Amino acid sequence: MVDFSSPYSLVGIAVGSYLIGSIASAVLVSKLFGLPDPRSAGSGNPGATNVLRLGGKKAAILTLLGDLGKGLLPVLVLRLLHAPDAALALAALAAFLGHLFPIFFGFKGGKGVATAAGALLALSPPVGALCVAAWAAAAYVTRYSSLSALLAAVVAALVSVYFASPVITLAITAMAALLIARHHRNIRRLWRGEEPKIGKK
Repeated sequence: MVDFSSPYSLVGIAVGSYLIGSIASAVLVSKLFGLPDPRSAGSGNPGATNVLRLGGKKAAILTLLGDLGKGLLPVLVLRLLHAPDAALALAALAAFLGHLFPIFFGFKGGKGVATAAGALLALSPPVGALCVAAWAAAAYVTRYSSLSALLAAVVAALVSVYFASPVITLAITAMAALLIARHHRNIRRLWRGEEPKIGKK
């Protein structure tokens, strides 16, 4: 049995989850498909939306699944081990930070939308489902991935108060705030009407 009260266990959870989050799915998939490096092509963001622009649906779907899995896997494994909410929250936040600041790729990562979604689905399925629904609805109506992500982040922070424990709500709110901060350039482009829509080259 894992002693989740031990600081060594918590450090191990944080480091392990961060390393998993640091695996840049967009970069690996782009290499597999012979595409340009998404960090220097398109929007410059190593995420599924940029890979969609650069290489099409198959590459984008693989990137999306990889990024979702990075957030989902650490939390799900801990759930199977009956870890307390504090450990789950720590794993989710560490995996998310790994995506944002990946040690394997010069600490230059993506915006964390899919990784956050995976973490949310494992932390609190109702919160995760509502956020995915909010993103999908906004994307269908507006065709802006960034605006959809911003809306989903706000939804996550609000509904987690009702569906999740305080420590998980704190982690979700922190992820939402970081995600919004990472979209500062997108927010400016949206304001100026210069943000590209989903699938636009």
